[in-house]
Amino acid sequence: MLCFFAMLLLPVLAGALLPLLRFRSPRARAVYVTLAVLGTSALALVNLLTQRDRLFPVGELLPGLAIAFRLDGKAAVFTALAAFLWPFSSLYAFSYMEHEARPNRFFAWYTMAFGVTLALAASANLFTLYLFYECLTLVTLPLVNHKDDAASRRAGVSYAAWTMGGAALGFIALMVSVAFGGESALFAPGGVLDASRIAGHETVLRIVFLLGFIGFGAKAAVIPFQHWLPQASVAPTPVTALLHAVAVVNAGAFAVIRLIFDVFGTALLSGTFAQSAALSLACATVVLGSVMAVREQHLKRRLAWSTVSNLSYMLMGAALMTPEGQTGALTHLVFHGLMKITLFFCAGAIQVKAGKEYVQEMRGLGQAMPVTCGVFLYAGTALVGTPLLCGFVSKWNLLTAAGALGGWMGILSIASLIVSTVLTAVYVLEPAIVMLLRPRRPEDSPLPDRTGDPDARMLLPMLLFCLLMLAGGLWSAPLVSFLRTL
Repeated sequence: MLCFFAMLLLPVLAGALLPLLRFRSPRARAVYVTLAVLGTSALALVNLLTQRDRLFPVGELLPGLAIAFRLDGKAAVFTALAAFLWPFSSLYAFSYMEHEARPNRFFAWYTMAFGVTLALAASANLFTLYLFYECLTLVTLPLVNHKDDAASRRAGVSYAAWTMGGAALGFIALMVSVAFGGESALFAPGGVLDASRIAGHETVLRIVFLLGFIGFGAKAAVIPFQHWLPQASVAPTPVTALLHAVAVVNAGAFAVIRLIFDVFGTALLSGTFAQSAALSLACATVVLGSVMAVREQHLKRRLAWSTVSNLSYMLMGAALMTPEGQTGALTHLVFHGLMKITLFFCAGAIQVKAGKEYVQEMRGLGQAMPVTCGVFLYAGTALVGTPLLCGFVSKWNLLTAAGALGGWMGILSIASLIVSTVLTAVYVLEPAIVMLLRPRRPEDSPLPDRTGDPDARMLLPMLLFCLLMLAGGLWSAPLVSFLRTL
């Protein structure tokens, strides 16, 4: 038990104490943050190996509102992803934040967000998940607002308003699950609702589920909450890379997966208007995000719109309400995190080293930053769904799950995935072509003298993730087989 709670408390305490410490140099602060983050990831690994499926109750705030944790299969997937990516993102941030103000404040909140993410991932019931879902908004809001300029303040207000407003809808689903569930309401395959209590209330429960789907989906930027995520791209790139590819946005998708399979249950929802509405919203967001990404010329906002689309891949897979759909959703949760964090890392390196943010400003960058631009092309190719890379595996799982469902919902899902894939090729290959194949023109502003590939702290994570994208494409069978058992 001590090891488990140390995993949650270490990053929170280390982050909270960081502003109180006086570091002699940025290197000393980096050592402190590295020890805290690596220690947390090591504890996560130990817990994943030794504490699987063990319940860690904390206590009840009110009758039926218990705080409890458990590393079941789904929790293990999200925990492992966060524990693996956070140290590399921190390494990237040490280099990136050298040109940013208030690094102590940044790394304090950045480290605390790690602990809150792990607590959300390991939540054993909907109340605990809801509690840390709200906490995650609070600890990441200062990161979105880090630059403290007008654009950052607007983005912070939008982020807080939309995600906390969505959580209010999720709270309704929480209250109903407590009223109609068992005493502990622990997540369980098939749901927590008591069959003897729900008889005659099915329609109301399905409406409440839809409110919860939309509410928890706010962090996943589902329609009508899609605008906050591109606005939040004004944050420093380590924030947009990690929190918009892993922690915050995946928390929304993860909560929806829990809501469907482990709270309300597919027996109540499958084949009803609730499934039709949820799936239609997800498919619409898949296409809308891709269309907006094609239109957007600011590179980080383009990637943010791409994230809007890809998060709804996961919601769509979950809304299929089949074991195959759940497998596809969880596979994309893992592989999208790898691909998108790499693309954001490339965008951040270009912004720092070349001072360029818009696609058409990046002509000729391939000569000055060959590794960064090459990695961008590689990760973008994976995101399109090219065979031999990990994006193909998750998209294939989603397509086959939609095909197995059949009917108009299956056809709608397949169509949205195909349209999105074509648009993905446009919005990721256009910047790559501009960087690598189009020379700079006389009217283009000259590149700064500092332009070049970034240092090893930025390059190492990007190159490692490229290897993992290939490994995920070639040797995905163990992971997919594990996900099918959940």
